[in-house]
Amino acid sequence: MAARSPYFVPESEGIRAGESPAAALRRILASPGAHQAPCCFDALGARLVQRAGFPICFMGGFCVSAARLGLPDAGLISYGEMVDQGRLITEAVSLPVIGDGDNGYGNAMNIKRTVKGYINAGFAGIMLEDQVAPKACGHTEGRKVISREDAIMHIKAAVDARKESGSDIVIIARSDSRQAISIDEALWRVQAFADAGADVLFIDALASIEEMKAFCAVSPKVPKMANMLEGGGKTPILSPAELQEIGFSLVVYPLSLIGVSMLAMEDALIAIKSTGAPRPGSLPSFQEIKDTLGFNRYYKEEKQYATVQQAQPSSTNIVLRLKITEKSGTQKINEGIPAGILEKISKAIPDQSQKGKLLLDREDATGDRIQVSIE
Repeated sequence: MAARSPYFVPESEGIRAGESPAAALRRILASPGAHQAPCCFDALGARLVQRAGFPICFMGGFCVSAARLGLPDAGLISYGEMVDQGRLITEAVSLPVIGDGDNGYGNAMNIKRTVKGYINAGFAGIMLEDQVAPKACGHTEGRKVISREDAIMHIKAAVDARKESGSDIVIIARSDSRQAISIDEALWRVQAFADAGADVLFIDALASIEEMKAFCAVSPKVPKMANMLEGGGKTPILSPAELQEIGFSLVVYPLSLIGVSMLAMEDALIAIKSTGAPRPGSLPSFQEIKDTLGFNRYYKEEKQYATVQQAQPSSTNIVLRLKITEKSGTQKINEGIPAGILEKISKAIPDQSQKGKLLLDREDATGDRIQVSIE
């Protein structure tokens, strides 16, 4: 699956020429470091992630549900809405984007359709979890997971869907069994997911650094993902260097962009309501907004395809002369009518080369001569 082409070619390298999104993601994960992937919820957010220099973008279900539906991450958003949002995001950037596939939206057959749909949408990777439906944010209470056997079959189905598609999409296997059952159950599951063919492993809501270390000790050669849920999650917030030392290769930040966006919009609305305008310095200039969105690049590229337009002579200075002469020779009417007043007549006179042409010259029933000419 070739890399999708963004509307504008961004300045950063991102996905290399001839490289698939998944190949780019695999290359990045194989390099040293705990690679940061902020979660975005729309194309503009993804563009800002790339512009800020991050190597990977993650489309999170929590923030997409919030931004697209204005609803909680509680299994309310559908496969169709997520894949549609993802397509817009992958088309906006040239860096690898990981898509949150939730619980695959059904059984093993639904998993296969979801994986193939995410491949076609241009995702570099897909994250699949073992929650029952309706699923919810892993850091909330009351999480429940499907059986071990079903969870493993879901990963196998995802691997089969990848093979059938001829794709190399990265499969991130997530377990929520730390919350639902125990840390031991979560460790057992991710080992089984690795054996089933998952490329990256993730246990959500790990509650301590010790649990994080135990997780990274499972299948040491398989990359691990950490979820730095900002503002009060169950997992300790660590720096990328600290996470790398523990053994993580991928770090996601699910709430940063949606959280600051919500706060900024609320502040702006309060200011508009009270003073009629946002606080000075609280928003970029119109020129900066246009630069971010690519107006200047658009205008520059547009000029490459501009064609030379031949100027059309104006008909506004053309006059239609209406003359009606009686049979006796007495002139009844001799009036000039600007052609522009009569749209249909004006369209019948394409240029000024017809000046002096007699358009009408006839006698009516009474013998009066009627003439219409161009002046």
